[in-house]
Order: sequence, then structure tokens, then C-alpha cells
Amino acid sequence: MKLTRLTTAALAAGVALTMSSAALAADVKATMIIYLDPSVQFFNPVVKGAQDAAAQFGVDLDVQYANNDPVRQNDLIESATAAGVDGIAVAISSSDAFDASICSAVKAGIIVIGFNNDDLEGAKGNCRQAYVGMNEFASGYELGNRMIEKFGLKEGDMVFNPREIPEASFAVARGGGIEKAMKEKGIKVETVRAGLDPAEAQNIMAQFLIANKNVKALFGTGSVTSTVGAGAIKDAGIDIPFGGFDLAVEIVNAVESGAMFATMDQQPYLQGYYPIVQIALAKKYGLTPTDIDTGQGAFLDQSRISSVKPMIGTYR
Repeated sequence: MKLTRLTTAALAAGVALTMSSAALAADVKATMIIYLDPSVQFFNPVVKGAQDAAAQFGVDLDVQYANNDPVRQNDLIESATAAGVDGIAVAISSSDAFDASICSAVKAGIIVIGFNNDDLEGAKGNCRQAYVGMNEFASGYELGNRMIEKFGLKEGDMVFNPREIPEASFAVARGGGIEKAMKEKGIKVETVRAGLDPAEAQNIMAQFLIANKNVKALFGTGSVTSTVGAGAIKDAGIDIPFGGFDLAVEIVNAVESGAMFATMDQQPYLQGYYPIVQIALAKKYGLTPTDIDTGQGAFLDQSRISSVKPMIGTYR
């Protein structure tokens, strides 16, 4: 079952009010596992959302980082399982690397909620009981179609879609959505591995654009490529439309200035908040975890971007 943001917000608020207006004693233990490292600022609001939910719903929360190492991530899942936590919130950045450890946790009676990244097959491909995050393929498809319509991209054109970690599920899904939109119009998509270091990613992207003057548009795939995309275009000395994903001060500024057409916001605060809420409600009241799409209506162009500025400033 899918719940809208308004429905889930009302549910969480209502339950919180009936429980207590003050922070509850921590009688539920949960581990949150983020697949990257603490330097990736995108996850700051994710952690803040999780911490807020933990304080509100009485959860003893432990946040761990896998540093983009699948072996470490599996070790963290297995350690949390062995410790007997009540719930695990985990970013499922691979469609197969974590299947066994997550299934073992569920079999041990642990509530497992995927967030931010999901198995490409969803519940069919992984034992997690729910997913909180953006429908990434649909968002890539929407962004692709909006760029086609806005900038008159046509058959025979080539666009550039660099990807931080091409094999990561978010890149496969978002990039796949963009590719589907382009393929339907006979537009070619080129991609490279940009990596997670912003300076290096900007240089890689700029060099590609310099070497390929026929590129008609740029698509960021994640927070890094979207943050540095406007700079890469400037470094290459060209003028092409640019759209991407996620929010950061640089992305907001680029959209406001017109250097970036739009960004797709997946609302990371909610991706941290709702998994912890669901773990608490499942443990305390037996409520069944449910999928929550945090990316509904998340297209932000110049007409909408100013509304998110206060939230961005809170987590930098």
C-alpha cells in the first residue's frame, strides 16, 4: 500500500499526540545504516529526521555509515541483527548485495525498513518490509520528459547523464528513467562515472562537455553531479540546459539563477523520519510498515524552489 505525504504526516502527528506531547523514554532500539560516509551532506537531513523521530517516539537510535563498502554494510546489518535491535533502517544501494543479511534480520524478528535506495525489484527482490523514498525511475522519466518539452530536444540529439556510482540502484533507476524518456524520442544518452568527490566530478563532466560539443543537455543523477553541473557547464564554456536531483545550497542557487532548469526533490528529511516512526509503531503497537513515496510532486523549478530554502539552510 502506498500512502501520500499528507496522509502519513497526519498519521504520525496523530499517533505522537496520543502518546505524549513530550519525548518518550527510549524503549525501542534501532540502527540506521547509510551506505555512504558522513561527508556526503545529502544525508544530513536524513539523520536529522531520524533523530527527531527517535526523540518523539522513544527510540534508542544508532546511526552507522558503510562508507560505500558493501562488505562493511553487510557487517553492520549482521552486527545489528546479532545485537537484537528492534529495527533496522537501511539504504538498499544494491539489488543483490544485501539480500541475505536483510532476510536473516527479518527472520530474526527484526523490523527492516529500506530508505533512500530500494531494490530495483522492490519487495519482490528484497525481504525489507517497506520502503521510504522516491520512485526513482518515475522521477528520472518525468525529468527527462520535462526537459524534452521545455528545450525542444529531438531525434538525433545527444544528452549527457554522468552518474556518481553507475552501479548503485539509485543511478540505475534514475538513469533508466531518463534513458526511457530519451529513447522514446530517438535521443542518445551518454554517461560516465563521475564519482563522489565534487571537484573531481566537476572536472570529469567539464572535460566530457569540452570533448563533445554536440551535447544538447546535461542531467545530474544525484546530489554530487547536480551540485557541480552548473560549474561544469561554465568550465566547458558552453550554454546548455541542465536538470538534476536532490537539494543543496548550490542546487537551490543554480535553479534560482536560471543556471539549472529544475531539480527533483526526494525530501530526505522524511526518508530519515518515517523509517524510525514505522519501526517504533510496529514494535509498540503491531502496526504493519508500509511504503511511503517521498518524491510525489517533487519537481522544483524557479517557480517553486524558494519554498524549500528555509529547510536547506537548517541542515548545512
